[in-house]
Amino acid sequence: MRIGRRALIGAGLAAPIAGSLAACGDAPGQTGRILHSAARLPKAYATPLPLPPVKRPSDGLIEITQRSASVEVLPGLKTEMMTYDGVFPGPTLETRRGEPVTVRHTNALMLPTATHLHGGHTPAESDGWPTDLLVPPGFNTYQAHPAGHDGGHQPMVDPNAQVSTGRRDYRYPLEQPATTLWYHDHRMDFTAPQVWRGLAGFHIIRDDEEDALSLPRGVREIPLMIADRAFDEDGALRYPALDPELLSTPGVENRYMAGVLGDVILVNGAPWPEAEVDAAQYRLRLLNASNARRYTLSLTTDDGKPVSFTQIGSDGGLLAAPAEHHEITMASGERFDVVVDFRSLPPGTTVEMRNGLGTGRTAQVMRFRIARRAADDVRIPERLADVPEPEKPDGAVVRRWHFRQARVHGRKGWGINGKPFDPAVPQAQVPLGSTEIWEFFTDAHHPVHVHLSPFQVLRRGNRGPGPMDLGWKDTVDVRPYEAVRVRVRFEKYAGRFLIHCHNLEHEDMAMMAGFETV
Repeated sequence: MRIGRRALIGAGLAAPIAGSLAACGDAPGQTGRILHSAARLPKAYATPLPLPPVKRPSDGLIEITQRSASVEVLPGLKTEMMTYDGVFPGPTLETRRGEPVTVRHTNALMLPTATHLHGGHTPAESDGWPTDLLVPPGFNTYQAHPAGHDGGHQPMVDPNAQVSTGRRDYRYPLEQPATTLWYHDHRMDFTAPQVWRGLAGFHIIRDDEEDALSLPRGVREIPLMIADRAFDEDGALRYPALDPELLSTPGVENRYMAGVLGDVILVNGAPWPEAEVDAAQYRLRLLNASNARRYTLSLTTDDGKPVSFTQIGSDGGLLAAPAEHHEITMASGERFDVVVDFRSLPPGTTVEMRNGLGTGRTAQVMRFRIARRAADDVRIPERLADVPEPEKPDGAVVRRWHFRQARVHGRKGWGINGKPFDPAVPQAQVPLGSTEIWEFFTDAHHPVHVHLSPFQVLRRGNRGPGPMDLGWKDTVDVRPYEAVRVRVRFEKYAGRFLIHCHNLEHEDMAMMAGFETV
């Protein structure tokens, strides 16, 4: 089926817009602009930390319904959201390595969707290509991309789009190590507002190797989805979409084109929550599910003592060995698997998680309250997994990807290698089984996400990997005017996949490129 792309995005890119883009917004360390709430916001740490419901396969199948729901995010107010199974975040999917699962999505919304398993080693037909839409029954596909809106230019089309009506099966082989993944909407041109409105959830893969390690588990293993939002006085979500109905014109108002930063920090869908914990070790699965906001997270007791993070995993699974951090900087889409040790803290102590890249209330994230002493026999092993040292293979193909601001059909936008995303034309063809060196160059903060295969960071600028680059990654935080070099091996699945900026406003405004594995 032929799916049109707005010529607003699809027209040729001109030269990059002049001027420094290092800040590209009004918040330190961010690329984006703050969207302020009109709602009366709750006090910090007055809301208990919620945990998403867990769904596991039954006979290899998990079923999810995408539907609108009225959710209480701010206390006493209702927020209409796009959800998976009526909850935000969506249910946490728990699966096992080597046990294939089909996740069957039913679209009971009013809009098309495309679900991507972020970090999944997944066949192309189940990867959530942005024009492989799942549309609700009775929806006119061309309604989303009518011709002529762009003043006479014909929109781009994707002759290979696979569109399903009502229901779609995503098949995941799960031939990858235990790790923290997440699933979210990936509809072309409208990923940012549809994720903002609630279409995101955890997907955790487990395996025997990880199960054999001495790590916190059960109630002492907590997934934490960190995301920012903004709210109207009545609790409705604020978002500066050019088309609030999400049917025709993609993108946001010009002043927010660098990225939308909310002024309310949510953890698992609750504003500035508090978690009651034992005086024990806890495994925290940290996910930055914000559209554009970066975080530098730290932990401090109520009497000012720092509490460190012990990182045990990254985007693609366990590290070779634990790594200690006093703070963790996360860009959109990144995950950090950490252990935090509360054993030395007496009951009644509180530990605040703060954001060093926030201002005012966005400097607060959540709080832990030590409720009781408890037994704890966890001993984090000195070696966690077999992760090879990254090495440049001799004779490897080197590809360069330039992520830069540009004009898109006379308006501000974003591009890769001077081109907008064209769903019908890949920018690269990659032989299956090959190992390549990919280099990312930027003008602003661009979290670069590569679909299909994880990578290892080789260099950041003229130095080696940074402290946040450990292990297998699928998303890397590339800072303004920086070059990052990674090593990636493309395996198993032939077809078309994506590289894109995971600042979702950038993604919607053309900062994606297709590549084809052959």
